Amino acid sequence: MAKTKNTCAGLYTPKVMETFKNPHNYGKIKNADGIGKVGNIVCGDVMWLYIKVAQNKKNEDFIKDIRFETFGCVAAISTSSIITDLVKGKTINDALKITKDNIIESLGGLPKIKYHCSVLAVDALVEAVYDYFLKTKKEIPAGLEKKHEIIKKSKEIIEKRYEKWGK
Repeated sequence: MAKTKNTCAGLYTPKVMETFKNPHNYGKIKNADGIGKVGNIVCGDVMWLYIKVAQNKKNEDFIKDIRFETFGCVAAISTSSIITDLVKGKTINDALKITKDNIIESLGGLPKIKYHCSVLAVDALVEAVYDYFLKTKKEIPAGLEKKHEIIKKSKEIIEKRYEKWGK
């Protein structure tokens, strides 16, 4: 029987493969302060991000703990893991400044066809923080509300475009 070459290793950086094989902060947080769930019906990736929030000495909200559960490809799992590393311990405001480009750079790159996974990771964080604001009945910052609405609208557009797939 002929040996087949592992094509994943050829597509991804060593950092992506290491993060995929040994993801950080994997799992669920019971009684999470915020939960973000996002997915992409086209590729099938689904991410859950769970956050615990505390206040620092300046009385600012910060992400005390963050965990994820992801069902998806190598890039989806790696980007989920990396975003937890990037935002853990940061204030909510600083965490929300993390971009897909920060994630891609932290992983040493991603194939362009997998950039959407880094967008999903950022969206999951936005949704977790949005959920936190809803649960605590805190005023939702305009920028966060706008990001949430864009995520919601994008999801509706994709689901409408592919509604026949579900039937």
